Amino acid sequence: MTWIWLGIVIALAFIEVSTTELVTIWFVVSGLVSLTLSFFIDNFFIEFLVFVLLGMVLLITTRKYLLKFIMSKKEKTNLDRVVGMTAIVTEEIKKSSPGEVKVDGKRWTAISDKKIKVDSTVKVLEIEGVKLKVEEVNE
Repeated sequence: MTWIWLGIVIALAFIEVSTTELVTIWFVVSGLVSLTLSFFIDNFFIEFLVFVLLGMVLLITTRKYLLKFIMSKKEKTNLDRVVGMTAIVTEEIKKSSPGEVKVDGKRWTAISDKKIKVDSTVKVLEIEGVKLKVEEVNE
């Protein structure tokens, strides 16, 4: 049984190295535990049960925290940072045609679900291609 567990651990480690999803790493750990257990117990059912249960418990309890730790904070680029800012409408925005807004000292083409008049204050909701999606801010 030792060779089977060693093969499983190596195969799962290879899969984990090939991907970045952090799924099989927990089963590599549980495979190592089952490999160690195979030196003391000669019952494949118990070894397999430990492998599956320990792998699932590790996956469920620690994956979310490890992903937070490993994944660095995404820094906003120059484009992303305008999302959430307020802008001034410089060219009327109609539901059927884009207008223009000035945000952060730059002029952008803007779209909206509603008609927005010139000199209105709007909030940038998101960037769709090269256009800002905005909504009017009621002051």
